Amino acid sequence: MAIEINGEALKAASSLQLKKWCEEIRAEICETVAVCGGHLSSNLGAVELTVALHKTFDFPNDKIVFDVGHQCYTHKLLSGRADRFHTLRREGGLSGFPKRTESEYDCYDTGHAGTALSAALGIAKARDLKGETFSVVALIGDGSFNNGLIYEALNSLKILHTSVLILLNDNGMSISPTVGGVHEVLDEIKTEGSFCRNDIALFEQFGLQYMGVYDGNDVEDMCDALKIAKEKLKSGSVLLHVSTQKGRGHPFCESAPDRTHGVSPKQEDDRVEYASVLGGELTALAEGDRRIVAVTAAMTDSLGLRGFFERFPERAFDVGICEEHASVLCAAMATEGMKPYYAIYSTFLQRAFDELIHDVCGQNLPVTFCIDRSGITGADGETHQGVFDLSYLSLIPNLTVAIPKDEDEFRGMLRMSKDYNAPLAIRYPRAGKKGKGCVLPIEIGKFELIHSSISDIAIIAAGEIPLAAAENLLRRAQKEGFDFTIVNARFLKPLDEALLLSLPQKYVVTIEDNVAIGGLGDAIDRFYLNRGKVIRNFAYRDEFIPHGEAGALAERFGVEKEEIFRYLKECYARG
Repeated sequence: MAIEINGEALKAASSLQLKKWCEEIRAEICETVAVCGGHLSSNLGAVELTVALHKTFDFPNDKIVFDVGHQCYTHKLLSGRADRFHTLRREGGLSGFPKRTESEYDCYDTGHAGTALSAALGIAKARDLKGETFSVVALIGDGSFNNGLIYEALNSLKILHTSVLILLNDNGMSISPTVGGVHEVLDEIKTEGSFCRNDIALFEQFGLQYMGVYDGNDVEDMCDALKIAKEKLKSGSVLLHVSTQKGRGHPFCESAPDRTHGVSPKQEDDRVEYASVLGGELTALAEGDRRIVAVTAAMTDSLGLRGFFERFPERAFDVGICEEHASVLCAAMATEGMKPYYAIYSTFLQRAFDELIHDVCGQNLPVTFCIDRSGITGADGETHQGVFDLSYLSLIPNLTVAIPKDEDEFRGMLRMSKDYNAPLAIRYPRAGKKGKGCVLPIEIGKFELIHSSISDIAIIAAGEIPLAAAENLLRRAQKEGFDFTIVNARFLKPLDEALLLSLPQKYVVTIEDNVAIGGLGDAIDRFYLNRGKVIRNFAYRDEFIPHGEAGALAERFGVEKEEIFRYLKECYARG
């Protein structure tokens, strides 16, 4: 079905009609996510408050910034995109996040936590400078209120002399349950209400007019509250605190909101998630080594660490959406003899780049970064593709960068890491193959010769997906009467210089699941400079990669198998 609710009808609708539309919207979200995948429970919890926002405010003249954007589906359905909602997260279709290029109703692109208030303040200040009068809303989850960027923005609120509405969507969750001191403050306010004056005063000291706590899943209550908040904006910024239920209206989502935060479309897939390997192997290593601690930034289950947290609660730390803090925490624990493992998505590690350089690598500390969702991740689009990590990791002194080819090699790298006394990054995709069941010792900086040939062509590939492509190309080449060498470049830093020098092949091809600038290809180019090799690099172009199916995106953005095969045939023909 397709929801068709125009703005005029929404403004005039009765409470009964609004409630009916909320249930229709929920059904549409569930039906679409079952086919396309997406963020389910966060969107189900935000239906009523989004409907009330569209009834109260005049979008797109008024502006709304969604923190992260996990909860924007109702907004898309109410802003002229209902007829395209079935294309959600598919290549060429609607993004799963707000996109300025997609609709005038989306005033700011989001995808990472903590940015909405800074963005809202910037939009509001520009409005003031231009003499305009529209309202600006920042819709922020309580999980994002752990993020330091929120407090940098709050610190600027008074000095900017502007007004915004902060709509705090408090459901006690980020991806995992919300943790930390801010979570406890919000819980106290929800429990004690207006009696909790000290906690409310904290927000008022930032210059906010506090309103709450309202039932965010009661559309009538939300309309009333937003009407009052809109009036209060005339005299300054407002914090409207609402309580919602993540997964509202779907029994399984309500009971397991963490497991239904992100839902994949139904498909047959025999691959293994690297997260499960990390959790099992790290727990086993920790049994015999009391130095080992695990750290995550609000993603305990997604990164496979639930078992570790249950087995070693005193050595397991979920710090909330605080990626920078987590890095410094690991560095400091390492100075005192602990062995920290920081599990994080590739795209989120970008947020801790300075701490990675300054605190971990600058002090040459034995912190191991387990970097999940590296390479093209697919349907979540530009803000979530993990295609930059080889580039931003390769330029940092003291950091060893490892890239496993399968589950077993990942196990070997984790076992090696236990006694490695320097910074280490291991990057891997979400899911992959099991390997051959034999975990061999891994030596730092040593490549693996997967297939040797007397031909004048060698492929050097890094990571599971590029190596699988190389092996498929080899099978095809052998059917057509030619051959080539395949090297598993399982370390970007340090390179296996001895093996590289020993390769007699004239034609060298590199394949990687990363942008071309600064990755494996660049490293091989520099190594072979003036050594008589003819090198061709296959990696992703200098563009942001949108949402879509991962394999198709890889082909479209620079790792195109037919192009690689044509080049290999040309090299073979040259002799």
